[in-house]
Amino acid sequence: MTIHLGLIGGGNITETHARAARAISGVEIAAFYGTNPEKIAGLCREHGGKPFLDFEEFLAHRPMDLVVIGSPSGLHGTHGIAAARHGLHVLTEKPIEISVERADALIEAAEISGVKLGVMFQDRVKPEIRLLRKWVCDGVIGKPLLVDARVKWYRPPEYYAGSRWRGSLALDGGGALINQAVHTVDLLLWLLGDVVRVHSRTATTLHKIEGEDTAVGILEFANGALGTFHATTAAYPGYPRRIEITGTEGTVILEHDRILAAHLRSVPAEIGASIAGDENQSASTAVVSDFRGHQALLEDFIRAIEQDIDPVCDGRQGRRSIALVEAIYRAARNGAAVSVPLK
Repeated sequence: MTIHLGLIGGGNITETHARAARAISGVEIAAFYGTNPEKIAGLCREHGGKPFLDFEEFLAHRPMDLVVIGSPSGLHGTHGIAAARHGLHVLTEKPIEISVERADALIEAAEISGVKLGVMFQDRVKPEIRLLRKWVCDGVIGKPLLVDARVKWYRPPEYYAGSRWRGSLALDGGGALINQAVHTVDLLLWLLGDVVRVHSRTATTLHKIEGEDTAVGILEFANGALGTFHATTAAYPGYPRRIEITGTEGTVILEHDRILAAHLRSVPAEIGASIAGDENQSASTAVVSDFRGHQALLEDFIRAIEQDIDPVCDGRQGRRSIALVEAIYRAARNGAAVSVPLK
């Protein structure tokens, strides 16, 4: 059975989606939609598929089974809801949307239409991150006590200046936290469970953008653990994402997507195995050269369609990260701790 997919967007991430799709047997790119004629035509020449500048015509194109959304974050809901109403499964880039309200509208549209909805948090399919989650779930680290997460990345001024949407409130929803660090927000929730209360501060320290380029938070988890969270796109030259989790049985350090160290009372058998990791230089560039994470997530989503099961990150899972991001922003505006709604 051949799966036909349509790609929405004409930027770097859509190029990544196209390369990931072409690496999967039984997948065919049916169409591209975007607003820049030259970019869309170039993507079609490179990867196949029919170019569309009219969104309704794109959605009506057949055969097409699902869409992969790589448009600006504030358009994910608009594009996803329309696709769902046309009976197309929807896999969207992170974040699911830029507000919980808009995320809920997309989730509802997918459920009413009976289509699958997935969110691209590819960290969830990376081997050593999955191994770390297994250790947490199996109690290898004991009861979680303390978490330290750092996304100290760098983006040059032209990264924002050359874009109509990056760092804007209308289409990005903010800055470093909701765009770059949202992967780590999702990862903390996936590894450790819900956050119930946050304290935070945000600032725009370097870049000329509407949103923040720096955010700092204190997280209180439902399981009793406390966490600190740093996110920035102003830390030249950019450093690998790092998460340290301390429990009653020891500490594990994750850097980028690799287990850098595991100081545990009981050492798991898997500790000696080295697993190939993501080779993207995310700390210093937005260009995605290694698309294996996106490929694995797309493969998972196609499997969910074919077997009628949940994808590794469905809409409701994707909603959790935007709910926490909203709470961090709210706490920063209020200058006081706020509770995170868990519904």
